[in-house]
Formats: sequence, structure tokens, C-alpha cells
Amino acid sequence: MTPASPATPAMSEASELVDTEAGPARITWRPAPSPRLVLAVSHGAGGGVEARDLQALAAELPRHGVTVALIEQPWRVAGKKVAPAPRTLDAGWRAIWPAVAVPGLPVISGGRSAGARVACRTAAELGAAAVLALSFPLHPPGRPEKSRAAELLGAGVPTLVVQGGNDPFGRPEEFPEGAHELVEVPYGDHGFAVPKRAPIGQEEAVSIITDAVAAWAGSLG
Repeated sequence: MTPASPATPAMSEASELVDTEAGPARITWRPAPSPRLVLAVSHGAGGGVEARDLQALAAELPRHGVTVALIEQPWRVAGKKVAPAPRTLDAGWRAIWPAVAVPGLPVISGGRSAGARVACRTAAELGAAAVLALSFPLHPPGRPEKSRAAELLGAGVPTLVVQGGNDPFGRPEEFPEGAHELVEVPYGDHGFAVPKRAPIGQEEAVSIITDAVAAWAGSLG
């Protein structure tokens, strides 16, 4: 299914398949009534667009003038359990990009975990207006010497990192200084889950994410 216009106010959620070199990818649109921006956001290597942060953003951001395009990479559409190499993920994202480039609207390139790395690596070449990096995997767990900071710092566009306070892939205090903004979700792990005994509940943790992203997107124009 291909929507005639992702920005059409009357349009409800709709999905379409986009051909890539690695097979079809899927875009699920959550349109804003009066869109100012588009957020094209993808999942990580260990899950899909059903992730709590992606679903929360898709539900909330349209109220703030941001049309959300949830992107399922070809390997997920094909039902595979293991993500391919980074170059294949990047190639899939490049092929998807023309389908999310709504005429006249700036597009934020976003992703969680591995998807955040893809967004950072490709932002400049694709002409993204900004990057949203959810749970950026700064390093493998327990391997801080294997830093991926260069990918984040090289995005070349305004970048917001939203990171769990207890993310084993990189806690907020481990991130280098740079042009990016960083919002911490206290006690959150890599999936932004918080312990039951934490001073904040899961709903509050998710609200931190949606409020921060909505405010940041509003600052972009």
C-alpha cells in the first residue's frame, strides 16, 4: 500500500513496502494533521518497531506537527533474526530515504541502537535536517575501548541522543563532548526499561523521552 501523500491531514496510519537491494523494507506512517517535520526512525539489531520508545514517539509526535515514519529494515520484513553487516543496513536506509522525503518538509533521520548508528553514518549524504539517536550503542557492553563515538560525532547535523542512565552500551557520562545534545532517562537500560524499585515508573520514563524529543523537534523549526 502506498499512501498518496504521507502529509495528508485526513490520512490514518498506512503502510507501504519499498524495494531495496536487500529486499523490501516497510514504512508505517503516523501522519501529523499539520506537519512541519518528518521523523523517519528505525529499529535496532535486536528488535523491531514495536519497541516502547518508537511506539510512544509515533503516538505522541504527530500532535506536535511531526509525521512519523516507522521503518522496518529488509531483514526484519523477511523474518530474519540476525541483522546484516553495517554496510547492508546503510544501503537499505539509502534506498528507503526517497520514500520518506516528503516535499517541502525537513526530514529527521532517526533510529534506536544499531538504527541510530545508521542514521548518524548517512545523515550528511542524505541531506537529513537532524538526527535522533535513541540508545546509541557507544560501545559493546564491557568494552569501552571499542568506541563508536566517531560515528556520532561525524553526523554533521543537529543531533539529539536519548540514553538510559544504566545502558550497558554506554551510560550518559561516558559520552564525549560534541555538537550533540544528550537527554538521560534515569535508571533506564538499553530498551529504556526501569527497575520496579526505581524512583520513577515506566510511564514516567517514556514521558521523558517523548517530552524531550517533542521539545527538540520544535526547536528545529
